[in-house]
Amino acid sequence: METKTEQGFNLADWQRSFMTESFSNLRRMSALPLLYDKAQKVRKGVTPSEVVYEEDKLKVYHYIGKGEVKHKTPLIVVFALVNRPYIVDLKEGRSVVANFVEDGFDTYLIDWGKPSDADRFLTTDDYVNGYLQNCVDHVCERTGSKQVNIMGYCMGGTLSTMYTALHQDSVKNLILMATGIDFSTREGLINLWADSEYFDVDAFVDSVGNVPAEFLQTAFLMLNPVGNFLEKPINFWENIENDKFVDDFLYMETWLNDNISVPGEVYREFAKYLFQQNLLAKNKFPVGKHIVNLGDIKCPVLNLMASKDNLVPCSQSAPLNDLISSKDKEIIEFKTGHIGLAVSGRAQKELWPKVVEWLGKRSK
Repeated sequence: METKTEQGFNLADWQRSFMTESFSNLRRMSALPLLYDKAQKVRKGVTPSEVVYEEDKLKVYHYIGKGEVKHKTPLIVVFALVNRPYIVDLKEGRSVVANFVEDGFDTYLIDWGKPSDADRFLTTDDYVNGYLQNCVDHVCERTGSKQVNIMGYCMGGTLSTMYTALHQDSVKNLILMATGIDFSTREGLINLWADSEYFDVDAFVDSVGNVPAEFLQTAFLMLNPVGNFLEKPINFWENIENDKFVDDFLYMETWLNDNISVPGEVYREFAKYLFQQNLLAKNKFPVGKHIVNLGDIKCPVLNLMASKDNLVPCSQSAPLNDLISSKDKEIIEFKTGHIGLAVSGRAQKELWPKVVEWLGKRSK
């Protein structure tokens, strides 16, 4: 006979629910030992590639396609200095570069490498007019092309924008992904945390040298603390028996936790000149002996933004199109997050075919 309280509590239903959840948790726990083996098998990049250029810590990867190169102008992918660049080639079916390689683009990727303590004094100038320029020169020499296409992601997009403004003759087309340009708005926690009223970047960099990966990782996690520290582990636990979910989760977590430090001087310049003083949008950002003027960008530009981006809000990316001189310029705002712009299944199906087509028409 089932027992009910005056409030309608059914003891038998509660017992059945308790037993069902207990057995579910036991099954989930039995799957835990297998996760270690799966995690060890996560590949960091899936498209076949070869190293074709090295300089200091930097490596340039050339992706090897199955067919002939169809497009005259090669493509160089430029990622941020903060994380590893294989997020753009994460796994089968979730690879941005694979879309270009399969369409016949001669595709290259810059891996900046992990800076040592001796690299703390590297500046934005060293990366833009040094390393990036050398990579462009090498790819042009290798392919016989006078120009390259550049696609920059996040901080890599900001570096790519600076490079294009300073070296417009070398860039045929520019694609930007979730790229911060204008920090006049107070949107974005990173922008707020870097406010000079609360953050003495000079004292910080002078103390730590290279900005530790742990510091950067913590900042990224705190952009969405509920999602990262509560919802994510619960969602993983509830889906631990779903092989596809676990596979995607492990690939993403491997990349998310594969952070590297950032050279102190680059961090100092970005914090002061970009976040605090907004000099890039004012055409006053100093890169060595040069001043970046966004009006010097005249090539076709495709500006990709994520409407749910909590790292680089659209309001920080969209103003670029009004600051450049390009007549051929377009904005695509896609409903996803900062990383989803590259790896989400919907982006792979709906966004990237359009981007590949856009670049193909302009790379002849």
